[in-house]
Amino acid sequence: CACSDEICRRDGCRLVRNEHIHQRVSGTQLKVHHIVDDAKFLRLFGGENIKVDLPDENPAPETLKPESIPLKILFEDDVILVLDKPAGLVVHPGAGIKEGTLVNGLVYYFKSLSNISGSTRPGIVHRLDKDTSGLILVAKTNSAHIHLANQFETRSVVKKYMGITWGEWKPISGKIEEPISRKRSDPTSFTVSTRGRSARTDYEVVEATRYLSLVQFLPRTGRTHQIRVHSTFHGNPIFSDEKYNGGLNRIKGFLPEISKKLKPSKRNETEIIDVLKHYQKQKKLNLELSLSAQ
Repeated sequence: CACSDEICRRDGCRLVRNEHIHQRVSGTQLKVHHIVDDAKFLRLFGGENIKVDLPDENPAPETLKPESIPLKILFEDDVILVLDKPAGLVVHPGAGIKEGTLVNGLVYYFKSLSNISGSTRPGIVHRLDKDTSGLILVAKTNSAHIHLANQFETRSVVKKYMGITWGEWKPISGKIEEPISRKRSDPTSFTVSTRGRSARTDYEVVEATRYLSLVQFLPRTGRTHQIRVHSTFHGNPIFSDEKYNGGLNRIKGFLPEISKKLKPSKRNETEIIDVLKHYQKQKKLNLELSLSAQ
């Protein structure tokens, strides 16, 4: 199996998942992802004809409604841009959400975005939860998208999160290494479970009070809601995170004067991407987001 300069084995696996690769069997084209879903992998024995249909680098489809949503751009060149996503902004359309997302803003301001991630996620290489603020990397070309996605997959991108959590952490630094799986009772939530996928979060307390702590998190894996789940498992849920036991119910036992000061508004969690290797220039970019009160 030969590789071009831009498409190699890891890239091919990603294209399989995104339905761009098909296998021709007995003259009939079958989507490889159906085979992958059933067998978990597709073994090639040689002689197979694999067709790769790379999507054209055209503007996002018209089904996405362009919207004049304010975007705070921290870095931009011909192939990538880095945005400061505020808390409360959904990254891309999904179930029940078609408008008002970061992607709707992107297609309003930019004519050319990568489409490797699908028609409703142009330019999106990774995502942040709705109520998490932080840096978002956006790819303008498919080549840049593949290059950046590889860095996330090999974990050569160093991601740091700063979060305000409930309570004091003991010890003040360490790691939480517990598997995470989707809750059977609520498919939108996740929990620590022995049947889950391996997950590790390193942490260090930056500042602590009797009621709250400012903590730096370094996720070593990329599970959905990982920091939120691990913090709750440790007994220190993210401040104002209603979904994972970090909301208003924790204030009820405090004195009234303390309750007023602690009343949360938005979940306090911010992502900082510390090290990123630029696609074309092949050098590291240090991108830091200053924390501001919300």
